[in-house]
Amino acid sequence: MKTLIIIPAYNEQANIKSLIEDITSYGYDYLIINDSSTDDTEKIIRENNYHFLDLPINVGIAGVTRIGFKYAYDHNYDCAVCIDGDGQHQPKYVHTLINEISNGYDYVVGSRFVNRLKPASLRMIGSRIICFFIKLKTGVKVTDPTSGMRALGKKVIADFAQNMNFYAEPDTLCYTLHHGYKVKEVQVEMKEREGGESYFANPFKSIKFMLGVLLSIIFVQW
Repeated sequence: MKTLIIIPAYNEQANIKSLIEDITSYGYDYLIINDSSTDDTEKIIRENNYHFLDLPINVGIAGVTRIGFKYAYDHNYDCAVCIDGDGQHQPKYVHTLINEISNGYDYVVGSRFVNRLKPASLRMIGSRIICFFIKLKTGVKVTDPTSGMRALGKKVIADFAQNMNFYAEPDTLCYTLHHGYKVKEVQVEMKEREGGESYFANPFKSIKFMLGVLLSIIFVQW
């Protein structure tokens, strides 16, 4: 199965080299999309001759992933797998997601909580709220709606490349469920970020993300 690993990268100078070394050890095609980083991410990418697109302005995670989906669609990939540039998503689990696409699923999410309970934290309370609204909208129970590690089959690649205009991972997951795609979550383990700062480290950004996702799920999609 012809597979592309899509890697959004914004200020990932501390993580990008080790991540790409790990991905290439498995022999996967990959595309880094540098979202106008202000640190040395672009310098590291160029020095190591990595395969990448360099964006002149910062478009955010939703815009970056859509560019990746369009690239996968234009280059006739059968499967696209999103892996964050911060190194938390481990490439050793990519084959698990690809296998489920080969088994006939259209959209596969690498979930931290298929076999494990969510910890008690403010972020996980937000995750539970999103899960509730996705179930309310689709009738389907999900465990990890904010996971950025996901695999798309050919039909979803085409759909997202041409039609997707959603806020983030939870509403794309809701969209696939609502439109009858075969969706599955598989258990993965994620590492802690080794360097840089998470988007969710800022509580105001977390609240903005939460409100944006819920508005999209409840109103925008329908």
